[in-house]
Amino acid sequence: MMLRYALQTVRARKGGFLGAFFALMCAAALITACGTLLETGLRGTIATERYAATPVVVSADQNVHQTTVKHKKGKTKVKHKAKPIAERAWLPGDLATELRKVPGVREVIPELTFLAEPLAPGGAVDKDRPAYGHAWDSAALTPYTLTTGTAPKADGDLVVDRRLAERAHLEPGDRLTVQSTRSPRTYRVTGIAAPAQEVRHQTALFFSTAEASRLAAHPGQVTAFGVLPAKGTDAAALKRSVSTALHGTKAPHGTTAQVSAGDGRGPVEFLDAAAARTKLVSMGGAMGGTSLLVAVLVVVGTFALSVQQRHRELALLRAIAATSGQIRALLGREALIVGVAAGTTGALAGLPLGSWLHGRFVVMGAVPATLQHTVSVFPPFAALAATLLGAWAAARISSRRIARIRPAEALAEARAERTRPAWGRILAGVALLAGGAVLVAVLSVLRTEPASTPVTFLAVVVLASSVALLGPLLVRAAVAVLGGPLALTGPSSRLARANLRGHAARMASVVTPLTLLIGMTCTVLFVQPTLGNAARAQARDGIRADWVVAAQGPGVPAEAARRLRTQHDTVTEVVRTTVRVGLDKYAAQGVTPGGLTRTWDPDVTAGSLKKLTEDTVAVSELAADQLHLKPGSPLKLTLGDGTPATPTVVAVYAKGLGFGDLTFAHDLIARHVDNPLATSVLVSTARTQTQLATTLREFPGIHVLAPAAADSIQAARQQANAEVNYLAMGLVLAFTAIAVVNTQAMSVSERVREFALLRLAGATRRQVLGMLRTEALSVLLLATALGSGIALAVLTAFSVGMTGEAAPTVTPLVYVAVVALAGLLALVATALPGRVALRVSPVTVATAKE
Repeated sequence: MMLRYALQTVRARKGGFLGAFFALMCAAALITACGTLLETGLRGTIATERYAATPVVVSADQNVHQTTVKHKKGKTKVKHKAKPIAERAWLPGDLATELRKVPGVREVIPELTFLAEPLAPGGAVDKDRPAYGHAWDSAALTPYTLTTGTAPKADGDLVVDRRLAERAHLEPGDRLTVQSTRSPRTYRVTGIAAPAQEVRHQTALFFSTAEASRLAAHPGQVTAFGVLPAKGTDAAALKRSVSTALHGTKAPHGTTAQVSAGDGRGPVEFLDAAAARTKLVSMGGAMGGTSLLVAVLVVVGTFALSVQQRHRELALLRAIAATSGQIRALLGREALIVGVAAGTTGALAGLPLGSWLHGRFVVMGAVPATLQHTVSVFPPFAALAATLLGAWAAARISSRRIARIRPAEALAEARAERTRPAWGRILAGVALLAGGAVLVAVLSVLRTEPASTPVTFLAVVVLASSVALLGPLLVRAAVAVLGGPLALTGPSSRLARANLRGHAARMASVVTPLTLLIGMTCTVLFVQPTLGNAARAQARDGIRADWVVAAQGPGVPAEAARRLRTQHDTVTEVVRTTVRVGLDKYAAQGVTPGGLTRTWDPDVTAGSLKKLTEDTVAVSELAADQLHLKPGSPLKLTLGDGTPATPTVVAVYAKGLGFGDLTFAHDLIARHVDNPLATSVLVSTARTQTQLATTLREFPGIHVLAPAAADSIQAARQQANAEVNYLAMGLVLAFTAIAVVNTQAMSVSERVREFALLRLAGATRRQVLGMLRTEALSVLLLATALGSGIALAVLTAFSVGMTGEAAPTVTPLVYVAVVALAGLLALVATALPGRVALRVSPVTVATAKE
């Protein structure tokens, strides 16, 4: 029975439910899109290319493992965790002997994979296809076969893949310069090879066995082994046999050998795609969680406004003996009906939205194209369930007052808005305000970005939720402040003041999404600049070098740095990586120790950089605090390629934000990274920029820059990285902006009868529009103050925690643009429905049935 009444109500009041439908639909679409990203991170396929003709691949384990054993109440709990390392782990080459003894093995092919970037004319190299070098002996793993020319035999021979040859117009006998792990070298193209199946995500260059071994720079080690089965042996049986034979076999430094087959070969080949899984899970989870919180806040506000607009109708039902349970059931079923329609529509719309998001992340470089977008029924169904639950909960929350009121008082209260919100609402608002203050306080002591980022956005949502509950009181307080000026500016302003004072709850429903929009947008836009500018400021202050050498390509070769060194000049090579201390990840760098203090000053607060060697390490104050270190302490860690090390701490420095948490000797880090080329070279010299450039003229793509120019390049990279975060949170902000328009339009559209009575009482059409405009500007002023206050408090706490200073970076022009955009949305969403409402004759509206 109640369901039939709910269906009739929804059918009769389509316009009244349109705002709730739109809010729920957008929420479902956003949750579905985030869900597809999360699922891609968890289950996304990484298809193999290089190992397409190799059923079984043996590689080194790419993870750091930690096992903890807890004894509690007579029970033993063993927990195992693993985290990926940053660089490629290598296997001992003599493992091939053991593999060839395994039953069912026909052939074992060692594989070398290393950096090899062709320096072809502009446009010839596809930036979306990273280039890797291999030995020609491993071409059968794909397989690549020669279409023309001969295999490489001498150290100066090279075979290129067909796609590169076509783009660069290469033929056998041509010359091609390649920048690999050593100095750039010009090779003679002896042949062109084509894969048996399409290879879309990489470019292959094949060298002679000796030259590939030299460039790989890991003597006696290999990237992987391709294991080919004997006739009659299937891949599954071969994998079991190889796994049994290698059980317990250790690679260098204790890393266990791993056996992969089928879809498991892709992560071995594309390490960046495997690492991107974790990033995408984190990104999708953060976006989804924030989206869900924002959606709950917006949907509850929308339903509250919808119920408020129907207060007289619901009061009449109470007056004719409808019970509290019947009112709640009616509103709940109405919400579920709207939720099913909106959730289904939004979930379907969220699937292409998720695909578009994944595509944009790939274009921006945040996610590799090799991690394929995965879609199943789970995200849409989860979004539909969340939408239904949110709609039902919003209806229950919004109906509390009207359902509890006594029937005799229902109609009397429906005629006038309560002068004070319920005590429960006030107490809940104060509790959320206190919770937001606690989150801000916690944020001020968090010193790592992964820990502080979720708390930052959670604090904004919690504080905006307190604004939603305390909104009527805040509106009345604002009217008390603005009442005087409004009374002096004409009849439209006086009407607006009366409406703001008499309908504070209605105005508060509009203030909430505007506050959330301004607060969230400012936080999103200024969090990254706050962190990035502080890091760049530390780096600028710490660079003492006269010149910085940088490369357009993969890096600056060691030979270039050697040529710059003279008796009176200091040259510091810098190479970057990440290491693991336990399972925790720390940014690290390797620097040339000789004369380091002439080019680099990280503000040492304890110890000395003069003791920096391959057996020692300098740490930031943050790392020292977290790991309880001081000069003389041993630090057990895992280098980027899985190599364990225990260096001794010799110095602690303050500028960890600008220079990373751990600093090692350059030669140590260079031996344990995939790309040993320097990211930059710091030069302290009396020579001019032209003289240095002349010295480096044989090295393509190398530039000598002033420190200020290098800082500008870093700022551009910082902006590019920030754009990924802007896109990630941009959809949440777009949803909030839609909620602003939706709520404002609902608020105005419901007042058609009020406008007609004002017109009949003598107000002109222009005065009514002026009243609406003044109300919108007053609400905007209040929302700007509240949203800006929330953003400022959160950004200041973030700055204190991450940089040690209460100095958030706020760009005035960007801030003004945010407020202007919010104002434009509010004014347009007010003016358009207002003009439509005023088109109808006031007599017609006033005499029509409610």
